[in-house]
Amino acid sequence: MMSVNKEAKPTQNNAVQVASPCIRHCCLDNNDICVGCKRTLQEIIDWQSFDNEQKNAVIRACQSRKAC
Repeated sequence: MMSVNKEAKPTQNNAVQVASPCIRHCCLDNNDICVGCKRTLQEIIDWQSFDNEQKNAVIRACQSRKAC
């Protein structure tokens, strides 16, 4: 009888994705930055196509914008 290993192996396709910083207070200011999450309009549009490294960079940028 042949044994089959059925444990899932992590791959890039099933890696845990970075959660969106959206807090559902969506409104853009005069600079096209969301007053809720502090993402730019372009960052919001591109979010789903970003990989985790890009998403983390956006989150760091949002944190920097919140500090100002």
